[in-house]
Amino acid sequence: MKLSFETVKKEILEHPIWRSMFRGGKWHDTARDRAQHIIGNVWLHLHPAKLRKRAVRFTYTWGLGGLSFGLFFVLTLSGVLLMFYYRPTVHLAYQDIKDLEYVVTMGSFWRNFHRWAAHLMVIITIFHMIRVFLTGSYKSPREFNWVVGTILLVLTLLLSFSGYLLPWDQIAIWAITVGSNMASNTPILGAEGPFSIVNIKNDARFMLLGGTYVGESALLRFYVLHCVAFPFITGIFLIVHFWRIRKDGFSAAPLDLKNKNEEKVDVWPNLVVREYLYAMAALALLTAWAIFMQAPLEEEANVNVTPNPAKAPWYFLGLQELLVYFDPWIAGVVLPTLIVIGLMAIPYLDNNLNGVGFYSLKERPFANTFFLFGIALWFILIVIGTYLRGPNWAWYWPWEDWMHHKPPPPPTWSPSNLVGSVLLGIYFLGGIILPRWIRKEIPFKKYCWIGIGAIALFSIVLKLVLANRFEVWTGQTLGWEQIFWVVFAAALYYIMGILVPQRYIRDLSWPRYVISMLFLLMMVGVLLKVGLRLGFNIKYIFSIPQFGFNI
Repeated sequence: MKLSFETVKKEILEHPIWRSMFRGGKWHDTARDRAQHIIGNVWLHLHPAKLRKRAVRFTYTWGLGGLSFGLFFVLTLSGVLLMFYYRPTVHLAYQDIKDLEYVVTMGSFWRNFHRWAAHLMVIITIFHMIRVFLTGSYKSPREFNWVVGTILLVLTLLLSFSGYLLPWDQIAIWAITVGSNMASNTPILGAEGPFSIVNIKNDARFMLLGGTYVGESALLRFYVLHCVAFPFITGIFLIVHFWRIRKDGFSAAPLDLKNKNEEKVDVWPNLVVREYLYAMAALALLTAWAIFMQAPLEEEANVNVTPNPAKAPWYFLGLQELLVYFDPWIAGVVLPTLIVIGLMAIPYLDNNLNGVGFYSLKERPFANTFFLFGIALWFILIVIGTYLRGPNWAWYWPWEDWMHHKPPPPPTWSPSNLVGSVLLGIYFLGGIILPRWIRKEIPFKKYCWIGIGAIALFSIVLKLVLANRFEVWTGQTLGWEQIFWVVFAAALYYIMGILVPQRYIRDLSWPRYVISMLFLLMMVGVLLKVGLRLGFNIKYIFSIPQFGFNI
């Protein structure tokens, strides 16, 4: 009998041993067989048998969810390989990394691969969340799965952060030092946080590091967290995430909600083949990157030599940048917590049923505007912290030499608590009451320009009339640069805090409306506090130094 590829393939696929491992009968390439192939496969059964045709387009999901899981998978495999050559002690860790670089066969490649895959997973997971939001895929019945996805994003950051220390070089130890110092500013549970009830030997930072500094105990704890605890917890949430995707339905909802019979195609091979192609392309790119780009490794960690500047991992540089404008308990603890809680609350606050299952800025203008505003602000802060902050955390343009000494920042000042309380009350009460109180819809563009013009005119009059008195009251000058910041802050508050919510969310129920406005005003308030520091050198708006409570 003449052998051919098809003959051999048929004999293998129909052999009893093969059939014992893979469920199903003989393959006939029918719609039923293709559905059975999905249902009977341990990896593919999380897919439905059929999907709407537009859901398999690359430009709908960009393959980001599958790539995130694929990167977690390859990180687990490459991490296990690296564990064979790594010992988590301060005397051996750095030497083991050096051995991987120069002694172990392909050790340098696997270390590079693991490092860059971790960074890529952080980026892709963030963009996956953005994609899910922009397609409205967090709406009913997928609200809880959005919460699970938010937890997975946090776990992805923690996985990367906990692995940052393991090379035990100067980059690692000082990045972790910067990051872990924020834990000591936790309210109540941090030795340096407001209303502290603990000391430096039993606070949140001590629990994280196993000591008062980044040393042997910290390295062991981060090793266990990175290699055991966080992967285990992430695996559990991934199982829940995939299960809920399958049970809740995929996010490509019908374009016409009245027409449930939109054209569908078989998942096998239409979607599965595309997923494998995306994975192969990502793997090829990552492999090439690992070959040609060496993962950073500086000299061995030394707690007595502090680099200047000492920077946190890039994904936390936005928080480090905010330390310029806020106390550490706000920048390092409160704001990240509010960001996570705010993300989890989105599907329960947003009751707009439009724009589900497809990209549309017009269908959900309010939600999209503020979500993208927050994302843009986060990445801008990361770029500033990465490329524009040099020695002593001074501002250096890319073309400036870090050897050039920058003068220290000007002295700061704070208004009285009475003035600060009035300003905070006006800011939050005005932002909550005015959009709801103005029941009639007002022309957005018309009143936007009228408002900005009135703000600019008022600011100019303020400069001409009160410039001298302002300097007497505060000791600060009121120049045209300060007037610019007044116009910017007032216009931002007027548009984002009053006009936009008045137009789009004034009809929400009171609980949803108040919670939405609080999150909105706090996000805008971050940018306004930055403006107050840059424009007027204001340090605190409200301060109770006895309790370390400073805003």
